[in-house]
Amino acid sequence: MTRFDDLVGHSAVVDLLDAELDSPAQAYLFVGPSNVGKATAARRFAAALIGGDDVDAVRRAKKGSHPDLVLVAPDGRTSITVDQARSIVSAAVRSPLEADRKVFLLEEASMLNDEAANALLKSIEEPIHSTTFVLVAESEDDLPSTVASRCRTIVFGRVPDEEVAAGLVAQGVDPDRASQAARISGGRPGLAVALATEPAVAAFRESWLAVPDRLTDHPGDAYRQVAEVLAATEPLLAAVKNRQENEIEVQFRDSDVPRNVIERQQRELARASDALYVTGLELLASFYRDTAAAQLGASVQNTDVSVNSLTRVTSSVALQNAGRVLDTIDALKANQRPQLALAALFVDLGSDG
Repeated sequence: MTRFDDLVGHSAVVDLLDAELDSPAQAYLFVGPSNVGKATAARRFAAALIGGDDVDAVRRAKKGSHPDLVLVAPDGRTSITVDQARSIVSAAVRSPLEADRKVFLLEEASMLNDEAANALLKSIEEPIHSTTFVLVAESEDDLPSTVASRCRTIVFGRVPDEEVAAGLVAQGVDPDRASQAARISGGRPGLAVALATEPAVAAFRESWLAVPDRLTDHPGDAYRQVAEVLAATEPLLAAVKNRQENEIEVQFRDSDVPRNVIERQQRELARASDALYVTGLELLASFYRDTAAAQLGASVQNTDVSVNSLTRVTSSVALQNAGRVLDTIDALKANQRPQLALAALFVDLGSDG
């Protein structure tokens, strides 16, 4: 049993974090793709730093209600400001109120603007012995190198489907639904947890894998197909929203919900939407990978796809199409509008038959 038993996947990282608790560094930077669970792990780690073996202290820290856990969120939707950073600097030199350690947790550290990051640098570099900083971002490059280099970096990657499914089953999820959620999540445990009880997961996968059989080179057909895959995404986003509402009900049942919590959840929902677009495109790329594999005598990943569907294009065209799909993922990451990017892709793929 560890302090991270409710964290899905990342067993090697969990072992590392357990070891770190014996002699913590002055600052940590948790990095990895969105929705892989790094923010959840950071909250668990911060709670363990503060509470130790005190079950009640750990519980309060997990909920964000312990006085020695300072949660730093963006002021508005744009950035963590220099005024916030200066407040952190002032608070960082004060002794903890209850615990032996005070932890500053920045779950969206990539939203530090340059001025704020520079203001924090001295505190992160030379904090008092009872202060620890835990920053969370997608990449070290999201922060100025002067800040990132002062932190001990903990890297979170995508988690194998089998490990995600096993973690969900351990939390009481039906095995079939756990497997479906794991497959759709694309190795992102945070997304898998939100989708684990959503019956529309299977329909989402089927919608994307059905795209190649309905492709044409007509833009009107492409936009209709885009509408279909986006419609299949909506129930999954609704499941994320429901999970957020449940979290608010538990944490703020008898009080107003702080504005920064609402804004954080809006950003989480946007990241979940982006992750689902990427997951859908990865499913589509896997179809073309299977097309090439089947024609070359290799094993296929999507065993439920009909053999006839895997003979529509040659293996060389299939590999080219997989590349086109992956290029569209890059286009979405560059903030191209999903509807336009997907429609252009579908027309392009349809031109090959």
